[in-house]
Amino acid sequence: MFLDRDGVINRALIRDGKPHAPLTQGDVDIVPGVPDALLQLRRAGFLLIVVTNQPDVVRLQASRGTIDAIHAHMLQTLAIDDVRVCYHDDGARCACRKPSPGMLYAAAVERDIQLAGSYLVGDRWRDIEAGQRAGCMTILVDAGHSEPTSIEPDVRLRDLSQAAAWILSRNEGQP
Repeated sequence: MFLDRDGVINRALIRDGKPHAPLTQGDVDIVPGVPDALLQLRRAGFLLIVVTNQPDVVRLQASRGTIDAIHAHMLQTLAIDDVRVCYHDDGARCACRKPSPGMLYAAAVERDIQLAGSYLVGDRWRDIEAGQRAGCMTILVDAGHSEPTSIEPDVRLRDLSQAAAWILSRNEGQP
């Protein structure tokens, strides 16, 4: 299972109607229900991999050390197996920045993951498009911001807790 970070695991900071990543560890606010949802998925046998764009590093709005510390804390306190990060901005045209599926492909190769049997849970069109391009089932969670999109997910749900319940009922507890 691939999970976006901001807007799925932690609340995105909304400025001018657009979601933004927290820039300090103190700004990270885990969405209620997320720790339990992650534990349920892990207990059911899912590998939980965060895939996140963090261009604020190249934009000099956050340091890589701070972003790495946020991820280290998440890995220690939440049932997450891995965090994949793209630090590039759109101008880099890299293969890892969502909506490109590079982070998903790399994780699939390294961890022998069958993408066609995987899920991607995200809150923005970039997440959903990356999941679709990789062949995953896509779930869009309503993170409370309205970003126009023409990309349609397989499923729209309220939050990660609802997504976990849907996935577990669909798979009868088997990933």
